[in-house]
This record gives sequence, structure tokens and C-alpha cells, in this order.
Amino acid sequence: MENAGKLIVFSAPSGSGKTTLVKHLLHQPDLNLDFSVSATSREARGEEVHGKDYYFLSIDDFKNHIHKEEFLEYEEVYKDNFYGTLKSELYRIWQQGKHVIFDIDVIGGLNIKRQFPEQTLAVFVKPPSKEILEQRLRSRKTESEEKIQMRLAKAEEELSKAKLFDVVIENNDLEKTKQEVYQLVLDFIHKS
Repeated sequence: MENAGKLIVFSAPSGSGKTTLVKHLLHQPDLNLDFSVSATSREARGEEVHGKDYYFLSIDDFKNHIHKEEFLEYEEVYKDNFYGTLKSELYRIWQQGKHVIFDIDVIGGLNIKRQFPEQTLAVFVKPPSKEILEQRLRSRKTESEEKIQMRLAKAEEELSKAKLFDVVIENNDLEKTKQEVYQLVLDFIHKS
């Protein structure tokens, strides 16, 4: 795959604040970033928009893209609940002359880092504690108790992989964390 720009990967357990940080970075014009929209087989939640938040695909469509090897990476996160990055997303963003930023699960983030080790900055966003993580998940009021418990169990596994990332940032003070990730990404983009 011909490459043009840098890849900035943000991964974390659900509820750690990675999406908020990614949105903040996307609003910094000097970083020249564009968001890699992931594909998923899950249903849209709340105000999510197809093509902006995710590409919402049926399970069959998702599996068809897998069969055609059209994914850079993908994972069955939960039973029949797939997430992945279409190769076409990278081409779309690189054709604009921009760098790609990902808000992606831990396995997917590590897969991208493995494929593009030199041009990827892999950032793991760690919650201050498991208790705070649970509070954040519950305060969303978007998921059932069963889903919350699944996410908390998955968080244990994801936290154990933090050391495999280039940088681990604890999201304790959001404004301070925003400044920290901005500087981190700026330095990485300007590094040759």
C-alpha cells in the first residue's frame, strides 16, 4: 500500500475519553488530520451518522469485505459485532494530502502499528481507575447492564496491552490531556 502521510492511532477501553481527544485533535488545523471512519456491523447508536461516525454494514456485507481483503484490519469485538478499517479510507485521506487519525480498538491499533511501524504513532488512553471508567460508561446511558459488564470485562484485557503502545497517557484531567496529546502528535508529524 503506497503511503503518503502519518498514522495516528488512539486506542483505549470504552469510556476512557479517546473519542473526545481525537475530536479535539481534528479541530487543530495545523495538524492536517482527517478521521478514519471505521466500518462496523453493529447498529447505529443515538445521533450516529453513516459515513461520518461509522460505515454501518450488515454482517453479510462486512464478511464480504473481509473475503475480498478490503480491510486494513478488522476484529470481531463481540459475537457478530465486527469493527474494521477499510483500506479505501487510507487512500481517501492520503489523496487529500492529510495524515490519518484513528479512534480504534486496542487490537486494531496494534495491527496498524505492526503494518506501518515507522509512520504510526500508537497512543493508549488509560482511564484514571476502573471505578471512574465504570462511572463514565454508566453516565452515557446508551447501553444495557449486560453491555456495560461486557465492556468492563474487555477493559481488563485491553489495559494489559497498554505497554505495547508507543505512549500511554492517563486521562485524568481532560484539558491537560488535550494539551499533552496535541504536543505529542505535533512532534510526531514534524519528525522526519
